[in-house]
Amino acid sequence: MSNDILKRVEELTKNGRSEVPSWTPRPAATRFTDISDIEGMRIAGKLAADVLIMLEEFVVPGVTTDQLDIISHNYTVDVQGAIPAPLNYHGFPKSCCTSVNDVICHGIPNDKPLKKGDVVNIDITIIKDGYYGDTSRMFFAGEVAPHVERLCKVTQESLYLAIDMVKPGVRLGDIGAAISAYVHKHHYTVVEEYCGHGVGTTFHGEPQVAHYGTPGTGVILEEGMTLTIEPMVNAGKKQVKHTGPDNWIAKTKDGRLSAQYEHTLLITATGVEILTKRPEETRFF
Repeated sequence: MSNDILKRVEELTKNGRSEVPSWTPRPAATRFTDISDIEGMRIAGKLAADVLIMLEEFVVPGVTTDQLDIISHNYTVDVQGAIPAPLNYHGFPKSCCTSVNDVICHGIPNDKPLKKGDVVNIDITIIKDGYYGDTSRMFFAGEVAPHVERLCKVTQESLYLAIDMVKPGVRLGDIGAAISAYVHKHHYTVVEEYCGHGVGTTFHGEPQVAHYGTPGTGVILEEGMTLTIEPMVNAGKKQVKHTGPDNWIAKTKDGRLSAQYEHTLLITATGVEILTKRPEETRFF
């Protein structure tokens, strides 16, 4: 089965990356009241989620993260008529982030094949008609060890419990405190050097969404805000080291595994709408 998939990968990537069309940014905003803006964010969020869904079958031992990047790039440009937001963003050289094993975030796709048992976070951000959708999830290259599955499960659960808290009037400090408490209960650590963020007609904006915090503090959520929650959880210590071109790549300092899940959210009058949810996330349907 993997050999058939790798043949398809070769076919899909043999011509390289499609040319990215020109586009005009909208004025930067991360809070919306107009239904047309909200619908634009819904469309962008669904498209970002669709890229992750499309990629799943291709994450197998033997594929390279550069091949995954080409597939995601061409799907975004040619099928969705959208723009891969990471490409050339502050000099980032690829169209998505692929963070393997001890890479926490901002992994740069390369020509090293994935091995059986590797775990990889793929972080997708697309731009459609000036609106951004940002999401990530963990993928397994073949069967992985139970401790890897457990780390990923706890990380995803920490995101879900945070989403369950989101509604107008809630403070971000309460959400961050709940994430870190849950992670620490399972004897893991939360990366404090990176955070979620406002997203909308800009890639990164206010508010910053830390995945740790003090209850009763922080920004108060308001209807119309659009933001990401994206906890990064380490199996070992929380400290980070940087490497790669322009120090883009963040890795665990102790070399142990890291995991991350991310969704783009819209704060509604009564709670939250997950703009990047995927069909398998049945708890939200």
